[in-house]
Amino acid sequence: MAKTSRKPALATRCIHAGDTVDPATGAVMPPIHTSVTYAQPELGRDLGYVYGRASNPTRDAVERCLADLEGGTRALAFASGMAATATVLELLDAGSHLIAPFDGYGGTYRILSEVRPRSAGLAVSFVDCCDLGAIERAIRPATKLLWLETPTNPLLRIQDLRAAAALARRHGVITVVDNTFATPILQRPLEQGCDIVMHSATKYLGGHSDVLAGFLVAGTAELGERLHLLRSMAGGVAGPFDSYLILRGIKTLALRMERHCANAQALAGYLAGHPRVRRVHYPGLADHPHHALASRQMDGYGGMLAFEIEGGAGAARAFLDRLEVFTLAESLGGVESLAGYPATMSHSAMPAEQRRSAGIGDDLLRLSVGIEDPDDLLADLARALAPA
Repeated sequence: MAKTSRKPALATRCIHAGDTVDPATGAVMPPIHTSVTYAQPELGRDLGYVYGRASNPTRDAVERCLADLEGGTRALAFASGMAATATVLELLDAGSHLIAPFDGYGGTYRILSEVRPRSAGLAVSFVDCCDLGAIERAIRPATKLLWLETPTNPLLRIQDLRAAAALARRHGVITVVDNTFATPILQRPLEQGCDIVMHSATKYLGGHSDVLAGFLVAGTAELGERLHLLRSMAGGVAGPFDSYLILRGIKTLALRMERHCANAQALAGYLAGHPRVRRVHYPGLADHPHHALASRQMDGYGGMLAFEIEGGAGAARAFLDRLEVFTLAESLGGVESLAGYPATMSHSAMPAEQRRSAGIGDDLLRLSVGIEDPDDLLADLARALAPA
């Protein structure tokens, strides 16, 4: 992107950030480089690329773009969001302690509760990370990492990134934020003092439900280099075609997020007034307990919402069966609207008691609101909620 006297807006940087134009041909989209090895002019001298696990020109292009959008020094693309999460945990020595939300994504909960305590001796405290006092009480001498997720999945609770990062820094603890729901369009944790941002790029960054990938964005060059070395050793890199698809998706990210947010706000307002809905979880509603914090910390309230339906599990199943525009499916963040049932889908890895204590009941439904015409989405909800 050509140098200007002012920093371009995020919507412009989605399209131009990272100098992704191919210097050899001028192609505005970089080619998909599939080679895994590169010729070296002579022993001990290369042209910047040696082996595909360490670097790839297509992957480098999307990494430069996302690093710019998040305001980081380096971004790293992975084969999935969970591959990115697993690599962050490789920063920790065996026996380290970390703190994570008790109401976060089920896949994160599983690796932290079932896998790394066994394989690496990690100790994990799951706490209410919306409560700074709870975070501080959980810190111990062995604490090395604070994992945040805001808005949380699926209850859309908001954590105070600036205050939590400052608290962690006072104790020498690294702060990592899962920014999947917000994207850099709505929230940039590194600007709030956090150290690393994680994305499941499968979701909003790709945006079309056709690519599996993840990202880490580091706030410092030192952290970026450590994570790059760990990724190269562990090998969970994003492939060149996946990297291309993510870069293509980011081009329309700002435009898509505008529509996702507008549609979700309209649907949340409708559901909040429906007699068959007991409670709506959406930070854009004035009665959301963290609405004021979300308004300060975010540039929009996102495309995700959850609600509790009267009638419990049976009513939830009947609602899902009657949807026509929304698709019953795992995942989120695509252009199409999806409906999910966290108890048996995104959070099935959580024991039932843990789900209940986190507020994820059998009456909870999660909606990933797409970019369809809002009147069609509202009509679909009205039809699915109508008396049988």
